[in-house]
Amino acid sequence: MNRIDFVSATLPARKRIALVAHDHCKERLLAWAERQKSKLEPHELLATGTTGLLLERRLKLPVECMISGPLGGDQQIGARIAERRIDMLVFFWDPFEPQPHDPDVKALLRVAAVWNIPLAANESSADYLLSSPLLDQAHTLSIPNYASYLADRQTADH
Repeated sequence: MNRIDFVSATLPARKRIALVAHDHCKERLLAWAERQKSKLEPHELLATGTTGLLLERRLKLPVECMISGPLGGDQQIGARIAERRIDMLVFFWDPFEPQPHDPDVKALLRVAAVWNIPLAANESSADYLLSSPLLDQAHTLSIPNYASYLADRQTADH
């Protein structure tokens, strides 16, 4: 297996924040977002289908909605992370209830870890993320050097 090198990248001051919640966690996410509305408002918000519609209604803020999580919305969020079009993920998931789309959930968490974006899995960690002084400023982080990885693979294939 090829070794992955890392390069520096910069998260913008205005973050693109994905908000995702399993069905049993939606109300908790909505209440949390309402409480944190002033911190979320300057940023671009994205969410999976139902969660996004509920957030728009509750917060009266624009939310770009993907399709519903079980129909591929988690994968859409993951793709955006890999394309560096999402900077943070707040994902209130239910650790007690198996989901029919558990493989998609695991893939989403994995891609967030691979691309080294800030990830909150519950209300406490989400509060910590939003209280960080880095929230409203540009921030440098390490990400996989995908161009180098592809070049190495092409060399190895020949």
